[in-house]
Amino acid sequence: MKRYIIIITALAAAFSAAAQTTAEEFNEKYTRLISRLGYAGVGIETYLDKWEAAFPEDGRMLEARCNYYLWKGVTSQVVPKDQSKFLGNKPIIALPDSTGKKVNYFEENFYDDELFGQAISWLEKAIELYPLDLIYRADKITCLLAYEKESPDMAVAELDNLVEQEKKSHPAWVVYGQPVGEGDFSEMMSTYCVSLWNIATPQAYDAFFNLSTKLSKLYPKNSNYIDNIGSYWLVAKDNPKKAMKFYKKALKLNPDDEVAKTNIKIIEKRKAAKK
Repeated sequence: MKRYIIIITALAAAFSAAAQTTAEEFNEKYTRLISRLGYAGVGIETYLDKWEAAFPEDGRMLEARCNYYLWKGVTSQVVPKDQSKFLGNKPIIALPDSTGKKVNYFEENFYDDELFGQAISWLEKAIELYPLDLIYRADKITCLLAYEKESPDMAVAELDNLVEQEKKSHPAWVVYGQPVGEGDFSEMMSTYCVSLWNIATPQAYDAFFNLSTKLSKLYPKNSNYIDNIGSYWLVAKDNPKKAMKFYKKALKLNPDDEVAKTNIKIIEKRKAAKK
């Protein structure tokens, strides 16, 4: 009886391996597996080995490899911080210390350096194979932002490189091999501007300003980047007078710009309150 069980198990395993005959089928099963087991769950690496053996240059497999090492090396801790927000997030709890002062506690992820390096190496292979696929470049920037936290030097360098490529040659970008729509590149950059803004450190604010300035020149009709520059002067530099100039410029480009309208009202209220 035991022999039959072993044979049936072996046949089932062989059938399961053979069932994935295309890269898309491998990806579909992978998506189901991680929904149950997580990116670095038991059995995920074995499945990725089979996927790689069948399709060694499949970008989604390389992306999945990145996720495996990234999440294998991450630990989460609740840590106290002397600030109201951390990376754009509110504290999960606030408790008084021995003096009665309120202390904010945030959940923070910490990454194993070696495993993080392996994760990035898989993305770099995907980027080398598919240099025009924005998804793998976006993955790398997102990983670096998570790893660098309040000092996003490497992430900013990657963003600058992407903007420079777009400026020089306007490449035929794709996402998972499919052509991107008009405005998709700009929308992606806007998302990263928000990420830098949420970090809310002097270094991140400066990176936000520099990126927004470059993008405003690349997309001169997009008022969002002008708004960004205004917000930099208003919040990071506490210079409402200079901020006002950019918000008014944004309104000239887009009379319906709600960000500019709202912030102009805030500046005017502050000015009136000082009189």
